[in-house]
Amino acid sequence: MRKRFLPLLAAALALASPAARADDGDVATELVDAFNKLFGVHPGFRANHAKGVVATGSFVGAPGAAALSKAAIFSGARIPVTVRFSDSTGLPNLPDGSGDANPHGLSVKYALPDGGETDMVTNSLPFFPVRTGEEFLALLTAIAASPKDAPKPTPLETFIASHPAVPKSLGALRTPDSFAHEQYNGVNAFVLVNKAGARQAVRYVFAPEETVHLEKEAAAAKPADFLVDDMAARLKQGPVTFTLKAQLAEPGDDVLDGSTPWPHERKLVTLGTLTIDTLSPDSLEAQKKLLFLPGALTDGIEPSGDPLVDVRDGAYAVSFSRRNP
Repeated sequence: MRKRFLPLLAAALALASPAARADDGDVATELVDAFNKLFGVHPGFRANHAKGVVATGSFVGAPGAAALSKAAIFSGARIPVTVRFSDSTGLPNLPDGSGDANPHGLSVKYALPDGGETDMVTNSLPFFPVRTGEEFLALLTAIAASPKDAPKPTPLETFIASHPAVPKSLGALRTPDSFAHEQYNGVNAFVLVNKAGARQAVRYVFAPEETVHLEKEAAAAKPADFLVDDMAARLKQGPVTFTLKAQLAEPGDDVLDGSTPWPHERKLVTLGTLTIDTLSPDSLEAQKKLLFLPGALTDGIEPSGDPLVDVRDGAYAVSFSRRNP
């Protein structure tokens, strides 16, 4: 039972604001502690999404993006980016084809014209399994208290019974045949603001040129580093591109709960094209210095109030401080 839910444990930090505190006992610190306990402490690596590959490229906003947001990244100018694809869990040597490697992640750091930065942190979950950091800690506690010989119903079964988003979220996970062939979703909402002051709540989607998933047996039979190696080989042949889209919220859609998906019929607007063209010459070293924060926003992009964003920022900051003491 515990093994079955490792992908969920890994998902937790696939989700963390520089202003978030990292005091002992706060939710962000406790989440990182939980991951370190589950997967061990691996110096220089993240508590979750430990295994990954870093690359660089650019982003160009679509012609209509400025109608939604005055953010510099949507101006139509070419914006340099640093990206990181990753597997879940805190295990740096986890085979890419393992089910525990899901959800996979795509984090993007935009280098702004004024010298600043803004980030987007996405993963292959369609939506997050729980609403808050406190709920996630409760889930971890339930998992720890539910060994195979635990009396029925186990604490985990009781938790899932009152949190139906957990199995629905995890049930959508599958292994891609390439990091380039996966869709990555922003499970938290943000608010785009244009020059006129109009505000629109959105969730981001990085859509690939094509989506290709493997059956479990085929994924398990792949070499341990097939996703990382594929990206290196693919970029030698040419760039990898994704289309950044915004799913637009409508009145009544919950912008505060990342575990509640919006209806599929909600409009998707193209915000621009992400082009990845160069693998980092030393990805292992580069990723140690990278901190991606979903709450690191820029003028024209504002928080929605989703409480998970601060928790994610805080947890990432704690993890960063531990791998860069």
